[in-house]
Amino acid sequence: MEALGGYPTKPSASRAGLIKVLVSVAVCMGSLYLLQSKLSKSRKAKDFYSYEVKDARGRTASLEKYRGKVSLVVNMASGSELTEQNYRALQELHRELGTSHFNVLAFPCSQYGDTESGTSREIEGFAKSYYGVTFPIFSKIKIMGSETEPAFRFITDSIQRIPKWNFWKFLVSPEGQVVRFWKPEEPIDEIRKEATALVRNIILKKRQEL
Repeated sequence: MEALGGYPTKPSASRAGLIKVLVSVAVCMGSLYLLQSKLSKSRKAKDFYSYEVKDARGRTASLEKYRGKVSLVVNMASGSELTEQNYRALQELHRELGTSHFNVLAFPCSQYGDTESGTSREIEGFAKSYYGVTFPIFSKIKIMGSETEPAFRFITDSIQRIPKWNFWKFLVSPEGQVVRFWKPEEPIDEIRKEATALVRNIILKKRQEL
């Protein structure tokens, strides 16, 4: 017997099909949103300063604060045969060019002969106590393999090279692009010359804008 009004007691096949279509559309829209979100984040991370890292105390630190300045990024180690000469030279450069337009940014790494065995806090304390280091020292990271720090991966991808030992140095422009790199045995005077030229450009540009 047919229900009153001639309406069926169960959803018709066409109505069930419509519901399936709507569910499929909703799922597709959700997937599209996630994809767009990932792409948006990827587009934002287009230069070194767009990344976040951890400081020596494990707190999140945005590299955005260094945008507009020249940075010398270094993979450092406290127990290397190169430690003393590099710590002293880097601190001198950091002091000489000043933090208004330039910074040394140090990232401890123990992937080369276990030459950085301490905790991030211990590494920072050692550098400050023994060498009077005032440049930022971030949390210990990995720069090789699947656990590579994203900010450092940007650097190695930019130059298509992975450091083969401690104290490789990477010059980053005020716009966050890697413009040059040096191996540990190369003289600091070469780095000083390149960094000074970039700092001079910043100063000249600011004067022109006044």
